[in-house]
Amino acid sequence: MSLRINETIPNLTVETDTGTLKLHDWVGDSWAILFSHPKDFTPVCTTEFGAVAQLADEWEKRGTKVMGISVDGVEDHKKWKADIETAGGAKATFPIVADEDLELSKAFDMLPAEAYLPDGRTPNDTATVRAVFIVGPDKKLKLSMTYPMNVGRNFAEVLRALDGLQTAAGHGIATPANWNVGDDVIIPTSVSDEDAKTKFGDFETVLPYLRKTKLGA
Repeated sequence: MSLRINETIPNLTVETDTGTLKLHDWVGDSWAILFSHPKDFTPVCTTEFGAVAQLADEWEKRGTKVMGISVDGVEDHKKWKADIETAGGAKATFPIVADEDLELSKAFDMLPAEAYLPDGRTPNDTATVRAVFIVGPDKKLKLSMTYPMNVGRNFAEVLRALDGLQTAAGHGIATPANWNVGDDVIIPTSVSDEDAKTKFGDFETVLPYLRKTKLGA
């Protein structure tokens, strides 16, 4: 069964390179990002995990925790982190789940129920385990992205999407295409013009169903 937007993520107990964690307790009152990959010691994912490490201050500014997910073991994760830090030039302080039994991968619908880890496996055996999940403080899935193995994830876009989610949740608005912090936002159609004026002040009516405004500081 697929994990859909606005569904509560499963409250699994997971083993990580930093210890045993229960997902809901780990999320706590924060936003959270879970990002996965098919195998340790692979080139594209090493650069990606390095990029996540480089953004540590940005995650903290946004009250957001990050967690990696892999189907390799804890000891491999600990060794791989040295490579991640070499490639990224930053300390990888986030936990990485050792999902060797595939429980988390299957619960998040990254692998089919019948998937297993064959002897001498390659990244292709778990190729679909390459996703990004953004979770809100309410433990519900807010956004998911899935990538193929040969295209590196753009964590600037993950950060932008997180900003959009947090801004929308905090102000009751939507964001247009290519939005960045400081750009105009969209007033939901459920808000009348009168209420929009009261809540947001001036706004631009582009179309009857498309109204844009700026958020106050």
